[in-house]
Amino acid sequence: QLQLVASGGGLVQPGGSLRLSCTASGFTLRGYYIGWFRQAPGKEREGVSCISDGGGSRTDYADSVKGRFTISRDNAKNTVYLQMNSLKPEDTAIYYCAAVSFVPLSLCVSNDALYDYWGQGTQVTVSS
Repeated sequence: QLQLVASGGGLVQPGGSLRLSCTASGFTLRGYYIGWFRQAPGKEREGVSCISDGGGSRTDYADSVKGRFTISRDNAKNTVYLQMNSLKPEDTAIYYCAAVSFVPLSLCVSNDALYDYWGQGTQVTVSS
């Protein structure tokens, strides 16, 4: 059974940092594009970032997180990371990782319907 597990969420003060991890069981992430999405209470799910398969040479970010968040992958650990710096209260949400074998980079953040596998989500709360 293919499973994704998102972890690393927590409570952090504004301006702080967190690193989320997305790991897989039942398959290797190397062959998949990985996206991070988030959903705040009362809002629709939105794309945050994505990374291409293989070495992850291509990435994309939502405008709201550019310059603050960095996505990366460590295929040896079968893990994709989302480093989140300079966190703001509006970053508060449940964060999900998702995988798909291929997605055009131009759509990998904007179109969550293209992803096949989803993790359970991890809560990120930014508050003083």
